Amino acid sequence: MSRSGRARMIDSGRGGMMEGMRRKILFSRETIDSRVRDLAARISRDYEGGDLIVIGVLKGAFVFMADLIRALTIPCRVDFARIASYGGGGVTSGKAVLTKDIETSIRGKDILIVDDIVDTGLTLSYLTEWLRERNPRTLRVCAFLDKRARRKVPFEADYVGFAIEDGFVVGYGLDFDEKARFLPDVYVMEE
Repeated sequence: MSRSGRARMIDSGRGGMMEGMRRKILFSRETIDSRVRDLAARISRDYEGGDLIVIGVLKGAFVFMADLIRALTIPCRVDFARIASYGGGGVTSGKAVLTKDIETSIRGKDILIVDDIVDTGLTLSYLTEWLRERNPRTLRVCAFLDKRARRKVPFEADYVGFAIEDGFVVGYGLDFDEKARFLPDVYVMEE
């Protein structure tokens, strides 16, 4: 399917908020690829000689995390956690609930949490505190996108792909109601 055909599928009668909305490319797949390689090079330098476990936050981070770990030049292990914090309509519920625990012991290990977006800061604040209780050697966060304007709690990621203004974004793993994760570019949705 052509790129424009895939992009049109966002508006193709699937209902909900996205129907009839226009989308504009915020980051192309080429721009994303270049930034992911830059982040991977920095992470590889920072963790060289360590015992790295990369923990992805499901579901949004899986595309970014897959590209990131393939670009690393150091070995790593992988695990996943899932945190529910959004209700219907893409609006945060205001509290985080762990719905999938990691399966790996992290005591004394170097931990890198990978998430799709730092928005309110609630989810990552909850997850980092929860993982700290398991006594990792180090704990850092890598976020694909950072929306500082929406913070409800102070939170800073150690590695950030792109800082963005407030706006609703989809593609490259980011979704609305489980739609549009498959898009290779990141789009901002407009009325």
